[in-house]
Order: sequence, then structure tokens, then C-alpha cells
Amino acid sequence: MSDTTTAQREAVFSARGITKIYHMGDVDVHALRGVDLDLFRGEFVVLLGPSGSGKSTLLNILGGLDTPTAGTVHYGERELTDFDDAGLTRYRRDHVGFVFQFYNLIPSLTARENVGLITEISQSPMVPHEALALVDLADRVDHFPAQLSGGEQQRVAIARAVAKRPEVLLCDEPTGALDVLTGVMVLEAIQKINRELGTTTAVITHNAVIAEMADRVIHISGGKISGVETNEKKCEARELTW
Repeated sequence: MSDTTTAQREAVFSARGITKIYHMGDVDVHALRGVDLDLFRGEFVVLLGPSGSGKSTLLNILGGLDTPTAGTVHYGERELTDFDDAGLTRYRRDHVGFVFQFYNLIPSLTARENVGLITEISQSPMVPHEALALVDLADRVDHFPAQLSGGEQQRVAIARAVAKRPEVLLCDEPTGALDVLTGVMVLEAIQKINRELGTTTAVITHNAVIAEMADRVIHISGGKISGVETNEKKCEARELTW
């Protein structure tokens, strides 16, 4: 994908001058320092940086889980930084799917029931079985989390995130707790969703290998964007090794 092609695409997010300062007693921690960022419809972006670089803070602001100290974030034509708590809740519920390093499944519910928790509050959701089939778990729908491997539990979490048909999928270190083989299976599921559903997808990671499967790689260091790369040829998730 060329820079020209990317520039012509519809921006899902436009962030300008994003600063985030956390007050820790008498100390101010600058998590983000004036970040400008655009994410485009349907693209797969990897936000790459070391632990503490500010990438999780940036993802949380884009997802409406946190608010910036300064700067603006637009989601389409709407300014997220003008939303109140109720508006951010509606935005998260209707437009964004989240996948975190830890699966946060309810142990007493089956895979189908865990996904069903989201579909019950969504506007036009998939049926849980359909979402689980999308991540190749059609034969595990009635299993409890304790009966599933770590990779399978993470794929249930992905199914739960996409069952409401979000425009955006935000993934925070989705393979961080997994071995290489299992992590690749999880990345295959995320890649499949991006391709088949056209879901704008952002994955944050400290693992540089994962960047090879992205349309664009955004490097973050010290709370700033230190560089942006475009992959002319993306790798398949199954081709990755680390």
C-alpha cells in the first residue's frame, strides 16, 4: 500500500496534539507528548514500541477508555474529546471491539455464553456461534474457559469483541501471554477478521516480528511517534516466527 493510496482513504481516527499526563503524588508522568495520528478505514496497523512508550495509553484514548490531557481525537466527524462519560460508553458499546493480553472470560460461562454477553447489548450482532466459527472455534462453543487452551480462550475473547460488528478492533498485546505457535493462531484470527469484515484493526505490541503483517507500522518511543513505515508486501500470520 503506497503512502498516496493511504492518504486518499477515509480516516476513521484523526488525533492531533494528544498529550497525556498522569499525576502521581508530586510527580507528573508524561505518557504521551503531542501525538498526531490518523488511522484509515479497513487498514491493519501495528503500533510498535517498548514497554512504557505510551502505546497502551494511546490505544485507550482512541477506544474511549481514557481521555487526553490535551489535544483532540475525531472518530469520523465526531470529536471524542467532547463526549461525556455516557457518550463514551455508547461509543465503546456501538463502535469498538477490544482484545487485551488477558482474556477476561467469565469462568462459569461457556464460550457461547461469554460471547452472548456482548450480543445481548449490541444493535445488530452476529449470533455467538457465527462469531466463534469466524475464529475457528465452532466445535468448542459449549466448552468452559477451563476446558480451553490459552490460545482458544484468546480466540473466544476475539469472537466476543467482533460479535457486535465493530467498525474498529483495538488489540493490546493480544499474544503477550502466549507461546509462538498459539500466538500465530491468534494473529491469524485477527488478520481474518480484518480481511473478511473490513474491520479497521490496530494491534499494539513490543514484538517487532508482528509488524511484518501490517499495512502500516507506527513506531512509538517516549510518548511520541518516532516513525511510520508502510509494508509494500505484508506477511501472512502463519509465516511469522519469533
